[in-house]
Amino acid sequence: MTTHLTHWGAFEASSDGERLTSVRPWRGDPEPMPLIENVASAQHHPTRIDQPYVRRGWLENGPGAAPRGSDRFVPVAWERALDLLAGELGRVYGEHGAEAVYGGSYGWASAGRFHHAQSQLHRFLNCLGGYVRHANSYSLGAATVLLPHVIGDIGWVMQRATAKTVLAEHSELVVAFGGLSPKNAAVSPGGVSRHNARTWIAAARARGCRFVSISPLRDDTSQEGEAEWIAPLPGSDAALMLALAQVLDAEGLADNEFLHRYTVGYDRFADYLCGAADGIVKDPQWAAAITGVPADRIRMLAREMAAARTLVTVSWSLQRAQYGEQPLWLGVVLAAMLGQIGLPGGGFGHGYGSAASLGEPARIPVPRFPQGRNGIETFIPVARIADMLLNPGLSFQYNGIDLVYPDIRLVYWAGGNPFHHHQNLARLRAAFARPDTVVVHDAFWTATARHADIVLPSTMSIERDDYGVGEADRVFFPMRALTRPHAGARDDYWMFAEMAERLGFGEEFTEGRSAGDWLRHLYEEWRLVQSVAGHVLPDFDAFWASESLELPVPDPDQVLGAEFRAAPDRFPLTTPSGKIEIFSETIDGFGYADCPGHPVWLEPEEWLGGPAAARFPLQLVANQPRTRLHSQLDVGAHSQSSKVAGREPVRLHPVDIAARGLHEGEIVRIFNGRGSCLAGLVVDDSVRVGIAQLSTGAWYDPDPDDPTFCRHGNPNALTADRPTSTLSQGCTGQLTLVEIERYAGAVPDLAVSHPPATE
Repeated sequence: MTTHLTHWGAFEASSDGERLTSVRPWRGDPEPMPLIENVASAQHHPTRIDQPYVRRGWLENGPGAAPRGSDRFVPVAWERALDLLAGELGRVYGEHGAEAVYGGSYGWASAGRFHHAQSQLHRFLNCLGGYVRHANSYSLGAATVLLPHVIGDIGWVMQRATAKTVLAEHSELVVAFGGLSPKNAAVSPGGVSRHNARTWIAAARARGCRFVSISPLRDDTSQEGEAEWIAPLPGSDAALMLALAQVLDAEGLADNEFLHRYTVGYDRFADYLCGAADGIVKDPQWAAAITGVPADRIRMLAREMAAARTLVTVSWSLQRAQYGEQPLWLGVVLAAMLGQIGLPGGGFGHGYGSAASLGEPARIPVPRFPQGRNGIETFIPVARIADMLLNPGLSFQYNGIDLVYPDIRLVYWAGGNPFHHHQNLARLRAAFARPDTVVVHDAFWTATARHADIVLPSTMSIERDDYGVGEADRVFFPMRALTRPHAGARDDYWMFAEMAERLGFGEEFTEGRSAGDWLRHLYEEWRLVQSVAGHVLPDFDAFWASESLELPVPDPDQVLGAEFRAAPDRFPLTTPSGKIEIFSETIDGFGYADCPGHPVWLEPEEWLGGPAAARFPLQLVANQPRTRLHSQLDVGAHSQSSKVAGREPVRLHPVDIAARGLHEGEIVRIFNGRGSCLAGLVVDDSVRVGIAQLSTGAWYDPDPDDPTFCRHGNPNALTADRPTSTLSQGCTGQLTLVEIERYAGAVPDLAVSHPPATE
């Protein structure tokens, strides 16, 4: 048995050289995940890409704007594919410059440190002169921009998050806005060695800690927490949090000494709470009318929070919605009002339950493949890709600066699937029709590969040598190849090295090293640096022959903000004032109506309390799936096991099912003014009345005659391509309004379960 690593866990496997013959979770994992079943079953699925392909229209007519996603593909030999691509890159860079190339490559790619698709692509494009890049992420678009103004860099907030072992020992009350989802806590960029999401919650509960899960989904917190479930209307969390703050302020429960010493702007915010400017007191009665949560429960919760060592944690999901900055900012404000930031078991957290890495103490850094320097400064917030492609030359604002969308002629994607992450997929499809050329490296015929002109088949991580370690994880794994590559697949490094040679910078890209040489070089370079820091590590050969390497963790009992609390003058925050900014002069100076200088209640355009709900009376929650990571390996056996008649399941409360005369197991049509999709109906009282829960990640399968209709169940056929606010321009894919009805027609076949038409 050989150990390998994925984003959702380590596993042990045997193979016959062609395919995996047995797969089981790593024996060192106390909470193993069944997602590992997707790996072996997907490896030789019919949707694996077996050789290079070129879209027929591009091959016959040359580069240019064209409808993509329905044309046939022509198989070509590797030599021809690389020659065609090198020639097109030379043309675009020569005629239009590096600012005409978008190196998107957004997504989780593979778990390895060297064969990390984005790093490989960015190094390659940097050798050509650079590329237009993206900033931030779909998961944390609003948080990445907001938090540096309010409390500190997103990396600091997450990497220095209070250790889960500390929470288990010291927390008395955990108030989780957005819950502590066990499925999301099972995954992390780069991998997870020892899952512990249920373990720390169970330990805290056994000690007497109480959990309050504030979410439209009861199962957003694991059963071990025995959590109280409070289910406000989705999108109304900011109103609930304002009312909690109002009680703390009005009843003298706020820690005024902490607010005076460690924060700025509280007086401005307190005036808003009491209605000094708008005449509206943000009290529990006001919030109850908005959220549906009883006023007495809001008032009592505020008192309970003030009386206990309380962690206020806000999931990533809350900021993935219109005005998502507001509940996140209010989470910081509530923690500051309680005065417990920097204390063990109290304070603020962003993302417990959103990824396995949150609450894992920071370990020493690990080897990285150098990407070089990007010679182009132009960038876009990642969730604005469709806007960029459709509107070259259009100006827009972001985080206090004015930007202009570039004129992109070539999109290069290696690793990731924008037709999973992005919203309003019919609009994205129209955007992908505009560039001259779209290039995709992928292992599978995902929707992104089907919308490309040149498709190059990538290996899976099990088909190549690498090493890997998860974000904040402490176990470093050698990842020896388990099988030969599928058919004609090649690793990205080989592809880029071949093209670099054709374009005249082969030595610059490879530095004369093979992939194996790079693994050894990067490891030994890293080992030397760590030895200077006092960490003794084995040489490469010893590491490569081992099962794994435990990495040092400098501060296993880390507490977010402990240094700042102990000595705010010596260890100021990186905010403009050096303190927690309840009111931000910087943000206020931007003059954005959709994100003013302190957190407020802003009514979303699509929520159950608004007029749009009269037409579409269900709130769709498009959260992350249980049976895969995002859209990865959706064709795998474990992912497929959750489908209903091959469609993604949608969960609905029995009351809502009865009101529509529906029955469990039926294929239903979910629709709104933007699009529609099919799904398999599941009855579940774990969802709030009025909520439809449909996970993301079903491979987009548009009807040939109507790209707004996804036959497979991708919720991003329905979601709006609108930003969280002008400040962050983040993703709002978590929530949208819909209606559901029985699908009356013959259920169509799925195209995504087999390769596209070829010649």
